[in-house]
Amino acid sequence: MKQGKKPNFSIRAGVIVNGERVCVPDIDGLRDEILQEAHNAPYAMHPGIVKMYQNLRPYYWWQTMKKDVAEFVAKCMTCQQVKAEHQAPAGKLRPLSIPEWKWEKITMDFVVGLSRTFRKHDAIWVIVDRLTKSAHFLPTRQGDSLDKLAELYVAEIVRLHGVPVSIVSDRDPRFTSRFWGSLQKALGTKLHFSTVFHPQTDGQSERTIQTLEDMMRACTMEFKGNWDDHLPLMEFAYNNSFHSSIGTMEKIQIVKKCLKAAQDRQKNYVDKHRREMEYEVGDKVFLKVSPWKEILRFGRQGKLSPRYIGPYEIIERIGPLAYRLALPMELSQIHDVFHVSMLRRYRSDPSHVIHEPEIEISEELAYVEELTEILDRSIRKLRNKEIPMVKVRWTHHSPREATWEVEAHMREKYPYLFHKRVSQLNFGDEIFIRRGEL
Repeated sequence: MKQGKKPNFSIRAGVIVNGERVCVPDIDGLRDEILQEAHNAPYAMHPGIVKMYQNLRPYYWWQTMKKDVAEFVAKCMTCQQVKAEHQAPAGKLRPLSIPEWKWEKITMDFVVGLSRTFRKHDAIWVIVDRLTKSAHFLPTRQGDSLDKLAELYVAEIVRLHGVPVSIVSDRDPRFTSRFWGSLQKALGTKLHFSTVFHPQTDGQSERTIQTLEDMMRACTMEFKGNWDDHLPLMEFAYNNSFHSSIGTMEKIQIVKKCLKAAQDRQKNYVDKHRREMEYEVGDKVFLKVSPWKEILRFGRQGKLSPRYIGPYEIIERIGPLAYRLALPMELSQIHDVFHVSMLRRYRSDPSHVIHEPEIEISEELAYVEELTEILDRSIRKLRNKEIPMVKVRWTHHSPREATWEVEAHMREKYPYLFHKRVSQLNFGDEIFIRRGEL
């Protein structure tokens, strides 16, 4: 300063200042005290990096101030647990390998909660071939024993198509049971399960079930009677329909090329909105709470419960996109393998004091996805037609995780939301709606 090399700096009342800003020396934790006060004080309420830096900038200066603010906020335990993540979901799409032959690799799932028919059926076992997309819809009862399900599987699948090489399914207790595992091991079939709250792994079954439910609604409304009376015809209609992934060509090699092209398109679209994220064994991560809202209860916090719980240590990597966590005893009833999109990296700091939240687990362990809000509309233009689409928000998900769905399907499943949306529009909009223009 004396040599004039720092014209912006001066000394006032024994204090070095930069313009009107006090220069803070790196002594006795003074800078940390300023950061603590600007971030953790009751009147500060944990601002983000930019906001906190702009709050401090008019009054203080030191050379690494912006960097120190960023590191301080990134390591804040409270911010890591409660603040929403505004980045793209982690984990690039990894399509399942395309089978070499029909009915070699299959997927399966159950449709439950159906009305009981005269034959006392109240569920459907959906089994889909991953190559040809053909499916079997087997009427069952939710209370059927595993022995009965095994007999049905051998009679309807093994008898017609042989023993599959692998089965992809969710973690239904029937599929994860020791009996089912022993049966498939004896048959030489490998079992592959989806990770918790990541149904995209078995997306084939989920999409087939959606189509089946639409067909059942149409049959019930058109023909009345018990739905299982029409199930054989539904199966025929589904298997005789055009499938966009494979077209209508019959040769297996052409089918495989079409499937590969469809998978590449899906992967390219999803990966535009995803980011690579990898963790190492021993890393600590937070676990996203939103999918567990109907299962976990956090004392009296209710809606203000944290977005993430933990941190928990990664004890094993399962494939490229899933990790096994060391969960506490309170969460021992929950499967401990999670998709990478459910995790957030924990940034440690010596000042952190980790308190275990009061967690109660619902005995039902039920998780239901419901449409809660219609956010936007658009028209998807194909070569020969236009399809009305709606952007919808689901329970347990933020608006950033909204998805585009076919409007006709959503109107059938959630008609009350469309009535609600119409009532909120003005009179001019109602005229357009009646004309079918909105």
